Amino acid sequence: MSASSAGSTTVDATTGAGAGDVVLAVDGGGSKTDVVAVALDGTLVAHARGPGSNPQTRGWAVAGPILDDVRSRVVREIGTRTIRTTHVYLAGLDLPEELVTATAALAHWSGDGGAPDVLDNDLFALLRAGTLSPDAAAVVCGTGINAIAVRRDGETARFPAIGDVSGDWGGGAWLGNRALWHAARAADGRGPATALESAVPAALGRRTVREVTEDLHFGRLDPGAVGHLSPVLFAVARDGDTVARAVVERQAEEIVLMAAVAMERLGIGGAGSTVPVVLGGGVLAARHPLLVDAVVRGLQDRVPGAVPTWVTAPPVLGAGLAALESVGAPAGALDRYRAAVASRSFSSTAAPIP
Repeated sequence: MSASSAGSTTVDATTGAGAGDVVLAVDGGGSKTDVVAVALDGTLVAHARGPGSNPQTRGWAVAGPILDDVRSRVVREIGTRTIRTTHVYLAGLDLPEELVTATAALAHWSGDGGAPDVLDNDLFALLRAGTLSPDAAAVVCGTGINAIAVRRDGETARFPAIGDVSGDWGGGAWLGNRALWHAARAADGRGPATALESAVPAALGRRTVREVTEDLHFGRLDPGAVGHLSPVLFAVARDGDTVARAVVERQAEEIVLMAAVAMERLGIGGAGSTVPVVLGGGVLAARHPLLVDAVVRGLQDRVPGAVPTWVTAPPVLGAGLAALESVGAPAGALDRYRAAVASRSFSSTAAPIP
């Protein structure tokens, strides 16, 4: 199922039949999974959070139970309310075969409120959170990196986004790895001096890069910790370190390149047009000035009609908006849900909303 397959049943979201109904929206990324139940008037009814559920990196044997658990906590909270529709947006659904597998993996939800009516890549949720424009692009740079462009006739441009083998570069985990790589080369003389040499081991509770390397090799340090070094890289770059700044600039180039290529494939953007480029994910949402400035300059140079639009709200905002729209919820309901997401600190457990 694609993001354009949602139904269009019109309901009265505030009175009469269906007033107690809800929509379910699911966003599963590389680092966390959010599920919300939203009343048809836009009221946030329940929310639960769990670990990342990207099936491409974790496999369905791990991602499936995570999704089941987080969703079931929300379903328990809503009690006897009818689920009008379910929209699911997951990182890692990049290839047609992956969409087919995902549809089969979540089909059992049909016995508990309904299988997903819409199931697609989480970029669609990011896109909806940032714009309603029929011609647009989106780039997510969080744990990994991916991009999409859509055109008003329904055509899309996508990337496989499965790592080195599909030509990808960047994302928080990759940047963390680069921070350690440059630190190691500075420490043994193969690379230029950089403040990463001291900042990286300090962030990992070690005295030297050699300790980090050996502890990773012998299993005394969780390899996943390296993927969380992205903030260290940006902090060192902010302080003027040449090596770290070069990595940040390279990341900006890739963000611009992915957006530009996706737009060019569809023939959108360019002089005389205005096309939003929605930017989200943890790395982009942090709004690091060096990265922001480089992305803005790069888009201006490559695609003059591109208008960068940052989304700092959780991606489940876009998932919920799309679900509400699919059942005909009015504009006021969308505004109410947007305000609820903006004002609520999403916790790690399910909670009914007063």
